[in-house]
Amino acid sequence: MREVMHIAVAPPANLDANLVRSVATIINKSPSYTRLLLAGEVPKVIAHYDSIHIAESVIQNLRDLGLVAIACRDSELRQFPQTFKAQTLEFGEKEVLFRDSAGREKRVVENNVFLILMGRMETSVEVETTKTKTKFSLTRTLLMGGIPTWRRVEEKTTAKSIQAEYFARLYERESPDPSVEILQQHMNYSFLGAKVAASSFTNFGTVVQRLREVFPQAIFDDRLAKPSVLTTSSSQVWQDIETNCKLIYLFHAVTSGRLGNP
Repeated sequence: MREVMHIAVAPPANLDANLVRSVATIINKSPSYTRLLLAGEVPKVIAHYDSIHIAESVIQNLRDLGLVAIACRDSELRQFPQTFKAQTLEFGEKEVLFRDSAGREKRVVENNVFLILMGRMETSVEVETTKTKTKFSLTRTLLMGGIPTWRRVEEKTTAKSIQAEYFARLYERESPDPSVEILQQHMNYSFLGAKVAASSFTNFGTVVQRLREVFPQAIFDDRLAKPSVLTTSSSQVWQDIETNCKLIYLFHAVTSGRLGNP
């Protein structure tokens, strides 16, 4: 059984009409749809093929146009590893010791970190609220001989709410999978000591800044941290995050020369 090959492209700096038409011809899609695929700030999958030879030909044609393009096997793109989720940490001079909720430890040293990826996920959840209202009671009024009587009733309403949370991932040089993940709302920030703030957002920002100071040679990418980049239902959000993170890592690895075309 042949495996699907995905073609992904980094957004071009100049999205002119000639480029859009050329790409549309290569991937056999309409220019209007192709423009949507090429727009934005993060790499996107723009085509799928069940032949590696066709995929390689398409990749070469896209690169001839000046685009940064890669081919990725479906099994690689959809492979979501178990990431070490830190709950607390200790900063060293040239290393960081992470601990998870079970007390397990992971030590990351300066020269091993290739990429610090920061993102923001927005999850749509249903929130049920209960309000107490006062309503006129005809039955009680009649029983009271015509004296107006009121009663309290509870009304339940359901509304959708957008919950946002930031995350950061560290990628080491020897692995394409994230080494450590930090979630804004799941951290115990007491390790910040006197610098701890009342806001988890502020504390998260402090942690990310310290990580950048400890790992100065690492690439820092915060394109996924912009509002509405990752907005989806709660059942889909992590799959979208994993795919976006994997593509961003692959493009950094390719453009830095650390990795050939997957």
